[in-house]
Amino acid sequence: MTPAAPRNDALERPASFAVRARVRIVQLVRAVPIRWRILSIALLNSAVVAVLALLIWNGAKVLGSAWDDVRAVRESDKILALLESENSRLHNLIHRYINRPSPELFAEILLLREAVLGTLTTRAATDPMLSGSVEELERVTSKFLDGFGELRTVQATITRTYEEQVLAPTRDMAGLYSVIEGATGHRDALIWPALGKSREAFTALLVAANAYYLSVAASAEEDARRNIDTIDKTVPVMADLAENDLQRLALQRLQLRNAALREGLRKLSEQIANRTELLRNTIDASQAEAIGAIDDLSVKMRQREQKAQATFDRTLSDISRRVLSIAVIFLGVILSAGVIIALSIRLPLQQIMTAMRAIASGDLDREVQGTKTKDEVGAMARAVEVFRENAIAKQKTEEELRTAKERAEGALLELNTAQQNLIDAERLAALGGLVAGVAHEVNNPIGISLTVASSFARRAEIFDQELRTEPLRRSKLDEFVKASRDAGQQLVANLHRAGELIQSFKQVAVDRSHAERRQFSLAEATDQIVASLRPVLKKSAIQLSVDVPEGLLIDGYPGSYGQILTNLFLNAANHAFADGRSGTIAITARPRGSDDVEIIFADNGAGMTPDVQRQAFDPFFTTRRNEGGTGLGLHIVYNLVTQQLGGRMMLESRLGQGTTFRIIMPRVARGTPSIPDTVADGTQQWPNRTMSST
Repeated sequence: MTPAAPRNDALERPASFAVRARVRIVQLVRAVPIRWRILSIALLNSAVVAVLALLIWNGAKVLGSAWDDVRAVRESDKILALLESENSRLHNLIHRYINRPSPELFAEILLLREAVLGTLTTRAATDPMLSGSVEELERVTSKFLDGFGELRTVQATITRTYEEQVLAPTRDMAGLYSVIEGATGHRDALIWPALGKSREAFTALLVAANAYYLSVAASAEEDARRNIDTIDKTVPVMADLAENDLQRLALQRLQLRNAALREGLRKLSEQIANRTELLRNTIDASQAEAIGAIDDLSVKMRQREQKAQATFDRTLSDISRRVLSIAVIFLGVILSAGVIIALSIRLPLQQIMTAMRAIASGDLDREVQGTKTKDEVGAMARAVEVFRENAIAKQKTEEELRTAKERAEGALLELNTAQQNLIDAERLAALGGLVAGVAHEVNNPIGISLTVASSFARRAEIFDQELRTEPLRRSKLDEFVKASRDAGQQLVANLHRAGELIQSFKQVAVDRSHAERRQFSLAEATDQIVASLRPVLKKSAIQLSVDVPEGLLIDGYPGSYGQILTNLFLNAANHAFADGRSGTIAITARPRGSDDVEIIFADNGAGMTPDVQRQAFDPFFTTRRNEGGTGLGLHIVYNLVTQQLGGRMMLESRLGQGTTFRIIMPRVARGTPSIPDTVADGTQQWPNRTMSST
């Protein structure tokens, strides 16, 4: 077992040497500032880009030259294709003109002829790859076009022969047949069968001659000759059967014109054969020679294009191979430098991270390593060391603060309790004021009802005594009935009034004392709240107008809504119309879209200054502190609107011109009955307020 130890030492020595070498290299690199390390990577990348750009630029010149050759070959191909297309089209037009001559076709042939010559003299002559072959192409094309001139002359001769030596005899023969038929007196004449056969042969002759002229069909020519022979055979037969000299004279002339027609058809056949030979040997041969020359040039263009393409591909392959080789070499250099630079940054950062984790876990006794190094990471290590020292100082300070906080929390809890008691007292005070006012208001109709009932009871006793002592008279009975009716009407009216007041107060009181959520009519709830405020109105010179449309249903908390209107009204009575000042309060409501309702509470009272507006919703802020004001009325209103009803509240006011509270309330309340949230440190959180001063 003893030899094992030397082997392990032998294995560990190279490993430790590699570690020491890496640490040494990292220390050397750390002598260079980090910005210069990163800049060195950027310089290496720039060198790679420069070398690659030089290679690509060099190759691009070769590629550009090869591509210019390819493009030139393709341009030449386009010209050759155009020449081939124009020649083929011109050849087809000539054949169409030969079969059916027309001025339109002739004009089109002339235009296309000029186009072919123009292509040769302009585009082909200036093309660097076709300029040496333009003369041959012009020669072949000129031969092709000159052949069309000869062919047109032959065609004119054929047309003249057809009209003068074929059509003219047939017109004369048609007239002679008419003369013979006219000289025949009746259908039973002996000449009539032969005349009918000859006339049929003549008709077939006309059809065959026209077909031969138009289509140059050998079968049509044969039919024409056969019908001419038939006419020659029928003329002697008809001459033997002729009945008069007119018939015989017409038959003699018919035989002569038939012989002339035979000769004209022979000449027409010779001329058509000559035209066919000219078309084959001049037009078709020249066109085939031109197409052959174009095909030879196309083959040369293909070969040149293939050569240019091969150069292009070879150059592109060389550039790719060189770029790849240089990229691999530089990539290795950049990776090696990047690894060394990364190690020079990562290893010190790992030490700093270890120190930070120790500080975060509360181990403040471990010192930060690398604080003596002069690079940026060393500066970070020194900063972490300062942070560790500050954390130690902070820990001591926190212990002192924790002790002081525990002493302050008891006092703060007492302050929060007092604040909540004040808010509850403010709500109960408003409800108590309503109770006193409604009690006073209900006292009037109940007192009147009690007086009327007592008077009616005494009147009933007097009437009963009169019935016992005196006879009943109609006037006494009518008087008692009238008095009873009046008393009953007064009792009903006053008790009904008292019942309305009690019911209104009951609903308002129940809503405010129980934060129950239910669906209620905004108009009905507003009327009930206004009815509960009437006693306050009677003591002041304030006029109240309400404009709330029917049909606005709210799913929410009617008690909170009543508290809002009551606090706004009492706030206006105490501040806007202080010291018995007269004025008007207007309550209006309108739907706002399909989800919200807008409620406006406006007065034309004293108004607010900008400073008062900014603090109007703050708790315990009041301008009448010396007169018993608590400063919680508008604070409670804003809390109910924004938290419990889930709405928004805006305040607009101008000193001396009144105040407007604008409430945008959802038809379905989004909040729950609550008081301001109290967080752990005893402070209260309120939503942001929105106020605008005009």
